[in-house]
Amino acid sequence: MPTSSGRPRLEPGQVIVARQITALNGTVKLPDPNQLVHLQFRRFAGCPVCDLHLHSIAQRHDEIVSAGILEVAVFHSSADDLRPFTMELPFAVVADPQKKLYAEFGTEASPQALLNPRAWRPILRGVLRSLGRILRGRQPVTSVHTEGGKLGLPADFLIARDGRILACKYGVHIYDQWSVHDLLTQVGKIR
Repeated sequence: MPTSSGRPRLEPGQVIVARQITALNGTVKLPDPNQLVHLQFRRFAGCPVCDLHLHSIAQRHDEIVSAGILEVAVFHSSADDLRPFTMELPFAVVADPQKKLYAEFGTEASPQALLNPRAWRPILRGVLRSLGRILRGRQPVTSVHTEGGKLGLPADFLIARDGRILACKYGVHIYDQWSVHDLLTQVGKIR
């Protein structure tokens, strides 16, 4: 199925091009020859909904690692903008302000990101969580002007050691992504 830009979305069975990508804390091999990779596309630095989701991933990161999965989160913000919001995360965070990986993986933006009623509760929860962290001095205030816009949609890819996409999900609103349970279920299906 093509994206609005005409680029096709990736599907299970397709093979990605091998490369090394720069994360905030080093480099990541994609695919990784020793483990599965969960590559997830998020939105911008300080996105309250992304923060809510990534906190749930961080809480169960040991389970993810035990399942043989390398967790990698991609944002369409610069590394400098991301650092204050992601320092506590125990997994790789990648800055992609030019959205090159987003384009390659067919990840898009849409007004439905915010307008879908299923997104409203997570938006409220995320904003309240971020507000609490801001008031306690645990994170800065998010910029009003974000690189790449505020209408990004999430996407998840489970990538095999040989680069094959084992499973993927393109979100239809900003909180439509795999939970840890969903990710581990996907891994269970292939083993």
